Amino acid sequence: MDYMEQEIEKDLKSLKHYVNNEDFLKWMIDWKKDVIKADKKGLKRPPVTEDIAKSFILIAEHLSNRPNFINYPFKEDMIGDGIENCIAYAHNFDPEKSSNPFSYFTQIIYYAFLRRIEREKKQAYIKYKCIQMNDVDGKFVEWLQYNQGSSTFSEFLHNTFFLSEHDIEKMEEKEKAKKKRGKKPKNKKS
Repeated sequence: MDYMEQEIEKDLKSLKHYVNNEDFLKWMIDWKKDVIKADKKGLKRPPVTEDIAKSFILIAEHLSNRPNFINYPFKEDMIGDGIENCIAYAHNFDPEKSSNPFSYFTQIIYYAFLRRIEREKKQAYIKYKCIQMNDVDGKFVEWLQYNQGSSTFSEFLHNTFFLSEHDIEKMEEKEKAKKKRGKKPKNKKS
């Protein structure tokens, strides 16, 4: 195999595996040693290295392009949450327990995405309830159907708030459960 073929093969491998797990593990082990030294001396933990940070970014960006995450309008917020969570919990990675940092941090990012989606749905539900409470005579829904081209209120909900009727039912069940327990629902300021 000549030099050119080796380079092409190397490029193809790098495309297939956008984060090389072996290198990532090596970087994490080196960084983890520095963290342990700093902890022993009572010093501030060192920031993650540039290579580790780039790996977090690549993992988050690639995960956000999966079909279950790609169409959310707050995708950049999801990516930011995932990276932030990786940086915050990177010191918890234990190379003695796992030799797969790619998988470890992919899971962290995945759950950060799910938490962001839930927060956004909660905010969308609050907006929906405000519209619903202020549309006493139904004129707003009529206006929407006429001017926005939404044939149904459900279609409007999905297109505007990224809420399904199932999401609304879940949120309303939570509100009812809070009221039953005697707790007032939290009014979050936006």
